[in-house]
Amino acid sequence: METIKFLIDFFLHLDVYLADIIAQYGTWTYAILFFVIFMETGFVVTPFLPGDSLLFAGGTFAALDSGFNIWVLLILFMAAAVLGDTANYWIGHYLGDRAYNIKWIKREYLDKTHAFFEKHGGKTIFLARFVPIVRTFAPFVAGIGRMSYGFFFRWNIIGGITWVLLFTLAGYFFGNIPFVKHNFEFVIVAIILISVVPIGLEWLKARREKKAAAPASQ
Repeated sequence: METIKFLIDFFLHLDVYLADIIAQYGTWTYAILFFVIFMETGFVVTPFLPGDSLLFAGGTFAALDSGFNIWVLLILFMAAAVLGDTANYWIGHYLGDRAYNIKWIKREYLDKTHAFFEKHGGKTIFLARFVPIVRTFAPFVAGIGRMSYGFFFRWNIIGGITWVLLFTLAGYFFGNIPFVKHNFEFVIVAIILISVVPIGLEWLKARREKKAAAPASQ
């Protein structure tokens, strides 16, 4: 319970925590941010780490006189996103169907990601970048399914670059607007809610289809 409370507080006050990290670690903060994004995209056991919100917060601090260089930050974020997905793909590729028997990997998330693949095909690797949890599981499931690595890598590059540019530059250009600065926690919540909209829409659609199919099967 304490861990959950801390994670919620960390997400909502990401700007405060990031300011403390920068003050304490200086340029080593680059390495910390790289590691967090790599972990969030690279391992199915860490989908709870900040992704979209961390990119936004990083861009916000790069616009301040914080010692952050926006170009260095963009390159590191892109590298972390692409390398994370690559590592996740090869872990899934190595485990294959054995992944479904590993207790600490949620079957529910694997099934949702499979459904995402069925709807969007190979574009899932790109689209999943913008959907929390699915973002972490998509490359893993692609590896399990033995998706062609060349095909996967192409969408990995396109998706990783687009995702990083969109959220980091949004923070860079809009994060220091007075309204955003004074209501940062609400902006983070809005980012998270917008990110999970696709999952909500898919769930509602699946529920409607299930209800429509029920009378026909009777």
